[in-house]
Parts: sequence; C-alpha cells; structure tokens
Amino acid sequence: MEKIKFDLSKSFGKFKMMNATSGGPLHKRYKNDQYRSNFEEYKEARIPYARNHDANACMIYGGPFAHDISAIFPNFDADETKPESYDFACTDECIAMTLDAGTKTFFRLGETIEHQIKKHHTLPPKDFKKWARICEHIIRHYTEGWADGFEYDMPYWEIWCEPDLGEGSGEQPCWGGTRYEFFDLYEITAKHLKACFPHLKIGGPSLAHNLSWADEFLGEMKKRGVEIDFFSHHAYSQGPMDTANRMVRIRALLDKHGYTKTESILDEINYIKNWEDKFVYSIQQITGLKGASFTLSHFCACQKAPLDMLMYYDMRPSVFNGVFDFYTWKPLKGYYPFKWYGGFYDLENEIRSEDNIPEIYTLAGVDKDGKVTAMLTYYADLDQAENKVFKLDFGKENSEYEIYLLDETHNSELVKTTKDLTFDIPLFTSILIKEK
Repeated sequence: MEKIKFDLSKSFGKFKMMNATSGGPLHKRYKNDQYRSNFEEYKEARIPYARNHDANACMIYGGPFAHDISAIFPNFDADETKPESYDFACTDECIAMTLDAGTKTFFRLGETIEHQIKKHHTLPPKDFKKWARICEHIIRHYTEGWADGFEYDMPYWEIWCEPDLGEGSGEQPCWGGTRYEFFDLYEITAKHLKACFPHLKIGGPSLAHNLSWADEFLGEMKKRGVEIDFFSHHAYSQGPMDTANRMVRIRALLDKHGYTKTESILDEINYIKNWEDKFVYSIQQITGLKGASFTLSHFCACQKAPLDMLMYYDMRPSVFNGVFDFYTWKPLKGYYPFKWYGGFYDLENEIRSEDNIPEIYTLAGVDKDGKVTAMLTYYADLDQAENKVFKLDFGKENSEYEIYLLDETHNSELVKTTKDLTFDIPLFTSILIKEK
C-alpha cells in the first residue's frame, strides 16, 4: 500500500490567502422581501478578499450603477474634484455588506467585460490623466473619507482587467485599444496613484493569458520606472499542476524584469476544458463534485507554488459559480473547500508530505499544541478512474482523528473518528482530517 508521510518537524510558515474570491456575499442589508441570502455561509468560510470585477453585471452588487469607473463617474466631462460628480451609493452598499462578512474588497479600477457587439465602456478613456485622477478620488472616498466616505482598510487597487484578451482578433471585450495605449494608461495611472497613496498596493494588469504580452508589459514598465506592487493574472485550466507550472513562469518573468518583490496574485481561476465545444461540459463540471475537487486541489498545489494570493472566479450568480446555487444561493459541493480552508488560518504552521501519490493533493498544518489538520482530494481531468488506496502517516501512533467526507452523498459530514488513516477513495472525493 502506498503511504504519504508528513514530517512535523519541518515548518513552511503560515497559510497564504488561497480562498479569496471574485464577488462577495449575495445579501441585502436594507431590504428582505423575497428573502434569499448566503451571508452566513459566506462569512463562515472566512474569505479574506473579494474582487469586484464583473460585479457591475450582478444586480445584488449594485448592477449597472456600481463598481465600474463609468458607473461611479457617469459623466466623463464632469469635474472630477467635486463630490457631486460621483455616484457611490450602490458601490458603498456592496463594499459595506462584504465587510460585514469579514471580507475586504480587492478593488478593480476599470470596467466589466463587454461581450456585446458594440463596446461602450471598455474603449480607452479619452483623457488618461483625468481617468487617473478619477481613480484617485474613488480611493480617497473609501480610504480617507472624501465625499462622505469611509476610512476602510482596502490595500489592493488593480488597474483594469485583461487588456491582452482578444488582441488582434477584432474582438477585444476588455480593452478596445492597442497594447501600447494600455501601457500609457497603466504608467500614468500607477505613477499618479502611487504618488498619492504610497502606503497602498497599486498593481495589475489582470492578465488574461498572454505571457509574451506580459513580458513586453513588464519590460516597458521597468524602462519607464513604474512600481508594480502586485502583478495580477488569470488561469483557466484542466488541473492544478497546469496552474502551478504557470505560476513558476510568471514568477520568472517578474524576476527577469527586476520585480523581485512584486506580489504574484492569481485573481481568476476555474475549470475550463476549452472555450468552444467543451464549454457546456466545463460549466457542468464546475457546479458538481469535480469542480469542488478542482478547487481544493488548487488550494493544495498553489500553497506550494510561487504565488501570494489565489482568487476563485466567481461568486456571482453565474455559470462559473460552483460554490452557491444559481437560484437559491444555497451551498453546492464547491462551498466546502472554501469553508475547510478558512479553518487553516488558525493553524501555526504548514507541514508537507515527504511522499507524493499522483493525483492525490494534500495540505496539512499544525496548531499551537502540535495537533494536525489536513485535507486532501483525488483529482484528475477524467470522468472516471479506479479508486486510490493509500495511508497517511503523521508520525503519531496513538492519536485519534475526525474524518469529514465530501463526495456524491456527503457534504462535509463527520463520518468517523479513528486512529487508522487508511483510505480507499473514488475520483473527486475530498477529505478533511482533524486530530482530536
């Protein structure tokens, strides 16, 4: 029988923020008719950050009246120094509601993706310097109390989203200009915001996928003397090792251009077989047990990768939400990896296995008393496979462990308390283990 042994004497430090999301809780603070909410479940998962990209497409987040620059500052010809030029109300409500759940907003300064035939707000702003000043006043509203605002702890401010998507194809849903126009916008905005707010983290560009585009962007920003506090990027894949290997390549690009201290933030991940004939298949997997296993395997693999934060896309009621039901907002299978991972923030140190079994992904840590918490999943991009049989070894002969199961018939229920950590599990099964 194969064995996975952990060395509890070696510490790998605290757990990183791996269960962040795009999208906050689905909840209304001000009105409860036709009541639906996932607020308590969302809060229980202890999600550290919620990114607000595409929140403009969700009515409960404020819909077309919130989050995007064009929604908050609807008349670009207005005076950006005057509070009356801004419409903050719906964005204020969403950010406050998310904070009520213990989650900070990771604020994307830009526009929601536009898939429609005519683009309205994803074209380059007509005045880059004014656009930067508008962003400045939005930040002042949320961090310095400007315009009857707030003094929130909101460190992350991301410039735009996926400017490389569709470049040269005639279909550019996120940035309707050239890459060089975007380089200018980014430089002007980043320099202005960093001068105004040296204590905040200013970054971007929320790369869709094009690493050669990223290479040129980073080289150009270095040549222009632009600080990048964090580099954000996306990965839609078939499995965690594809994603982790991509994180290595992105870290190498950052280091190559001298951005050795820049945080690497993967702020969109989910399962995609492909975007064409397998797209319907993909969203069917996202909302089922395979999607849950995909997410948990990423928590395990990316904790060990050169990555600083991971964000799931997304928590809106959408085809990409494998965490909460589209209609009822009740938890799906994919909720439980988020809830499990939230408990890892209480642990003192990560510990790692000395042995690996292909397609079994593990994550483990110890609390201040040396007691172990671990989770694992059996993930492969298959529809069926033989069971995996193996044993975990934490080097503790007499300890007892609570075993919680996530499979087709269990939703994180405690199924047994045992000293025997031998498992025989089907594909996509996930297990949480807590030492008593």
